[in-house]
Amino acid sequence: MNTTPRFPIIAVTGTNGKTTTTRLAAYIVNQAGFKVGFTCSDGIYINGELVEKGDCSGPLSAAFVLDNKEINFAVLECARGGILRAGLAFDQCDVAIITNVAEDHLDLKGVNTIAQLAEVKALVAMAVKPEGYAILNADDDLVYAIHKKLSCKLAYFSLDANNERIAEHCAKGGIAIVPENGCLTILDGTNKIPVAMVADIPITFNGLAEFNVANAMAAVLATYLAGVNIADIKTALGHFVPSATLTPGRMNFFQFRNFSVIVDFAHNPHGFKAIRKLVTSLDATRKIAIIAGTGDRRDEDIISIAEEAAIIFDELVIRQDISLRGRPGQEIIDLVLRGIHNIDPNKKTTVIERESEAIEFAFKTAPKGSLIFITSDMILDAVNHVQQLQEIEAQIH
Repeated sequence: MNTTPRFPIIAVTGTNGKTTTTRLAAYIVNQAGFKVGFTCSDGIYINGELVEKGDCSGPLSAAFVLDNKEINFAVLECARGGILRAGLAFDQCDVAIITNVAEDHLDLKGVNTIAQLAEVKALVAMAVKPEGYAILNADDDLVYAIHKKLSCKLAYFSLDANNERIAEHCAKGGIAIVPENGCLTILDGTNKIPVAMVADIPITFNGLAEFNVANAMAAVLATYLAGVNIADIKTALGHFVPSATLTPGRMNFFQFRNFSVIVDFAHNPHGFKAIRKLVTSLDATRKIAIIAGTGDRRDEDIISIAEEAAIIFDELVIRQDISLRGRPGQEIIDLVLRGIHNIDPNKKTTVIERESEAIEFAFKTAPKGSLIFITSDMILDAVNHVQQLQEIEAQIH
């Protein structure tokens, strides 16, 4: 346990958006001149260098960062699994963010309901110092309700500039952030502090990626409350481009000669619902997704993911995760097919179990002008594979 941190800590938890929010907060702090260590589901980073690859969103990884002598600021992603296994690597943090709570990882390790999942996430906010801030999603009923458990200061974010919870909070002198007239705006009591236009923040895709508008608001408010000035925050927001470098596997866009590709970590129904608005807004002759079911999820969760995908995409390629997590592979495929057929029994569907082969199949068969959306459990491997195919195409042409 790091009971007396030598530097500020921002802790990030939630069902979706944790890694993007963590990466953006760390980027903002780094651009402001701090030496930053951060952990996320992709690895451990010290001063911008990847020092450990893999899912590092647990307490052991956080402890590694907190013990590092080369940094003076930490941003830590805190996932459900690590909290349940071993708690947190710190007794107190300065700021905690809870992005959202949605159905995922249920019926695992004694967490059977979404309310119980919210209780696990709440533990991160309960570790905030009395003078620190818990930043809660005011659009999420379960997240908002966590404020009743807390003794620290409170701050909120919402996609609704007229959110009544925020209006009430700020009327009492509280602090929050909303997108007002297209501008991310910090509300400090009755004072309004404009930060940046949503259209000028690349990860929002001109506001169409509402989930990243929410992630950006959470990161902005966290870094502002940690002492970063508005000018540095605005500059960092404009430079944080959704790419394999800054946000690997999070809405990474690749342009090929005849089609475009997005690689993303969407892996639960909430995640697929979040991408629907963006994907449907994109112009493409055909929209193709490469998807899989996750073996340790409930039947209904696997079916629901497939249903969401079938609503969004014209064609689906079903692959397998490398780890089947205790289920027979064919059983997972059958559940995915059931979900697809619930929406459209005639939806064009192909089963190719190896991810690399599924990607290459989609690339070879996609009509000109298509969009190929790739979801992956080994997200960095998928990104690397797409980059290699892009390089091969560039050499040929």
